[in-house]
Amino acid sequence: MSKRDYYEILGVSKNASEADIKKAYRRLAMKYHPDRNPDDEEALSQFREAKEAFEVLSDSRKRAAYDQFGHAGVDGGAGGGAGAGGFGGGFGGADFSDIFGDVFGDIFGGGRRRSARGADLRYNLEISLEEAVQGTETEIRIPTLVDCDKCSGSGAKPGSDKRTCSTCGGMGQVRMQQGFFSIQQTCPTCRGEGSIIDDPCTACRGKGKREDEKTLQVKIPAGVDTGDRIRLSGEGEPGEQGAPAGDLYVEVRVKPHPIFERDGANLICDVPIDIATAALGGEVDVPTLDGRVKLKIPAGTQSERVFRVRGKGVRPVRGGSPGDVLCRARVETPVHLTSRQKELLEELQETLGGGDTKHSPRQKSWLDGVKKFFEDMRL
Repeated sequence: MSKRDYYEILGVSKNASEADIKKAYRRLAMKYHPDRNPDDEEALSQFREAKEAFEVLSDSRKRAAYDQFGHAGVDGGAGGGAGAGGFGGGFGGADFSDIFGDVFGDIFGGGRRRSARGADLRYNLEISLEEAVQGTETEIRIPTLVDCDKCSGSGAKPGSDKRTCSTCGGMGQVRMQQGFFSIQQTCPTCRGEGSIIDDPCTACRGKGKREDEKTLQVKIPAGVDTGDRIRLSGEGEPGEQGAPAGDLYVEVRVKPHPIFERDGANLICDVPIDIATAALGGEVDVPTLDGRVKLKIPAGTQSERVFRVRGKGVRPVRGGSPGDVLCRARVETPVHLTSRQKELLEELQETLGGGDTKHSPRQKSWLDGVKKFFEDMRL
């Protein structure tokens, strides 16, 4: 009887990679293995067929010969000597643990229980803009776990001791055998501890730990901004059974400032300017985080005009030149006028020519736009 095509048996294409061939064989081997299908001759036949196909296609020389000459090129070189279980001839050089190891690694965590590293923790720290720009050092208090004072961290009631787990003999692992499979996994009795506490400590309920607080010094580098994180290695949750602790991430939030708004490396502030200074020009004092500076206001300044004070912004935390302070002019309309002040403004209004817009550039452009709008409507 003619043999089936090896690629067809494994369900892969002729240009399949070694990984694809291995994956296909592993799937079929798990499905048709005799230990999972006792007294099933059809499953045994399928298993032997898949094994023979894998032995050829997983060997580069055999695969090349098969691709060129078909079964005639590999007859006698594959699938020989398999016993009732299909393993008498071995795996043709393929290591069994290599084929099935990653399957059991997914199911049983590699067959061994590793002491878990402590979890990472986060602490939200709120600081002022001045502290963020200039840098600072502060103290924080965080919750932590320490050894129980009453049982000295053993978890057992004072005067009593832990006993060795009889299930695993203190190893924390048990080995399960099913057919040729041998799997090591966490002991279900002691849950990997290797010991049993019959009389737990009443203070910590057998955990050996209690909650406490600790104080840490945190150095805030200059230039940090909201969302930046500072890592404190080993200050997170303690690990299990001597495993390393996790890390603590201090996440920065910069509080709103009454004067400045931050935009990356720049600081933005609104500068109120009276109408006379805006019209005639002059100087105003503007703030920076280093102190006040004089800002020259040219005649005819309009609201929203931005003036730049270079180098008085924020130096980025990762280096580079400092940003600028951007001063946004806000021309103010005078209020609570006296009679004399009103008279003067009325005189000024007359000298400006009534409806003449040459002294009001924004008004002129706005009126031109309105005029065009109505003209377009009439079309």
